[in-house]
Parts: sequence; C-alpha cells; structure tokens
Amino acid sequence: MMLFLMDVWDSVRGFMATGGDVLWLVAVVLFLMWVLMLERFWYLNWVAPKEHLAIISAWEAREETTSWYAHRIREAWVSQAKQDMNARMLMIKTLVALCPMIGLLGTVTGMITVFDVMAVQGTSNARMMAAGISQATMPTMAGMVAALSGVFFSTRLDAKMRISLERLKDSLPHH
Repeated sequence: MMLFLMDVWDSVRGFMATGGDVLWLVAVVLFLMWVLMLERFWYLNWVAPKEHLAIISAWEAREETTSWYAHRIREAWVSQAKQDMNARMLMIKTLVALCPMIGLLGTVTGMITVFDVMAVQGTSNARMMAAGISQATMPTMAGMVAALSGVFFSTRLDAKMRISLERLKDSLPHH
C-alpha cells in the first residue's frame, strides 16, 4: 500500500512539474472548491432535512396560519432556509469561474518561458521550447477540467437546493 501511495505521489509531482507552479494554484483552488461542494452536499442531505422538519413542526404547531402575519412568518422561515442552503454557493461558483482563468495564467507564464528560451538560445533548442509549451498547456487543461467538474456538481447542488426548498414550501400550506 505504501509503495502504491509513493507511486501516486511521484505521478502527481511529475504532472505538477510539467505544468509549472501555476498547477499548484489550480490544485489549491480545486481542493477548496471540492471541500465547499462536499460540505454543501453534506448539509443538503443530512442537516437541511432536520431543519426543514423543525420548520414544518413549528408551522403545524401554530394555532393560526391564515392571517397576513402568519404568511409573513412562513415567508421569513422559507427565506431563512433558502439563505442557509445557499451559503457558500457564491464562493463555489466564483472558484469554478476562477479555475479557467488560473489555467490561462499558466498559459501566459508558459509562453513567456518559451519566448525566453527563444530569445536566449534561439529556435534551435526544441527540447527547451517543448518544456515551455508543456508548461503553457498543462495548466490550461487542468483549469478547464477543474472548472468542468465544478460546473457539473455545482449545477447538481443548485437543482437539489431548489427541489428541497420547493418541498419545504409545499409542506407549509398557506390557506
């Protein structure tokens, strides 16, 4: 098992080396994005249902649910539930949008390396130029893959939140 983990770590380090320092930034943003998305999945699957049941119980315990005042209380509870569910979603979406931008930063820095090699050594050193081109393309690819995974799962989170909120609204009848 330890040998396997060392092989995986060597592969990761090799990949990161081909893309330059910008890949580490993509990795940090990707890690943070996934921590936040997993926290939201956990919240939506285990915490929100309990909170919604408490809201439903409080609504059903009310003696009066038809007045203007009761409807404002219902709206406030639903609004609070929506706000709790949407917590950190803006940060997640920002990190998703940031991933391709960081990848493009890697492209620019990699191309600067290529131009630097061309200026110092001329166009005859293809190996050095290839390293710069690799350094330019790897972060772009990594940023795009990170963004795609984030777009897919954040869209799923949004859909799950909307469904959960609609179920809560449907469970709080307003006469």
